[in-house]
Amino acid sequence: MKTTIQTEDGSCPAYWFGPDGAPGVLVFMDGVGIRPAMLEVGERLGAAGFRALLPDLYYRAGPYAPMNAKTVFSDPKERDALRARFMSTTNLANVMRDTKAFLAHLPGKVAVTGYCMGGRFALAAAGTYPDRVVAAAAFHPGNPAGDAPDSPHLLAPKMKARVYVGGASDDASFPDVQMQRLEQALADARVDHLVERIPAKHGWVLTDTPAYDAAQAERHWQTLLDLLGRALKA
Repeated sequence: MKTTIQTEDGSCPAYWFGPDGAPGVLVFMDGVGIRPAMLEVGERLGAAGFRALLPDLYYRAGPYAPMNAKTVFSDPKERDALRARFMSTTNLANVMRDTKAFLAHLPGKVAVTGYCMGGRFALAAAGTYPDRVVAAAAFHPGNPAGDAPDSPHLLAPKMKARVYVGGASDDASFPDVQMQRLEQALADARVDHLVERIPAKHGWVLTDTPAYDAAQAERHWQTLLDLLGRALKA
C-alpha cells in the first residue's frame, strides 16, 4: 500500500507491506531508487510476517520514473544525472532526520535493513536511534566505514542492535580496509555483530541488477529473516 509520510523537509512517498501490528522493519533502498525489484523486498518481508516500511529516499528530487538498474551506473549520462539530481540531497544527515519520521510510524522496537547506500543508512540508524533499533542489516553496503566525520562506523559505541553486514567480495565501495575498520569498531564497542564477505558482486540481492545472484540472494533472505526473527519475534 502506498502512503505519504511527512518529514521535516517535505512529503515522502512510502510503501507498506505486511499485516498491521506485526513486528516493524524499516527498509532503506539502494541507489537505483524505488522500482519493482525494490518493492519485491518489502513484499517478501510482509509475506514473512513483518510490517515493512519502504520510504522513497529520493523524494526531495520530486517524482521520477523507475530507473534501469542495468544501465544507470554504466551509462555516463544516467550516472551523472543520478548523482546530480538524487544522490546530492540524499546524504546521511538528511536521511537520519527523515528516519525520525519513519520510526514514528513503526511502534515499538524495530529492525532496519538496507542495500548499497541503504546499508550505510541502516547502520547509521542503529547508532542514531539506539533505543528503537534492535537489529540492523546491511547488504553490499557502500562506504560504511570511510574517512568522513559522519561515517556510520563511528556510531558503533551508541549501537544496541544486533548487527549483520554482508559485503560483496567484488566491491570497490567496501574495500578490505573499510571492512577491517568496521569490524574493529563494532568489536571495540562490544556490539553483537557479524561482518562477512559474500562471494558475489556489489548489488547481488536486487533481481534487476547486472550483479544479481539468485543463490546468494536467497542466502541473504535466510540471513535476514533469521536476524529479524531472533530480534523481533523472540
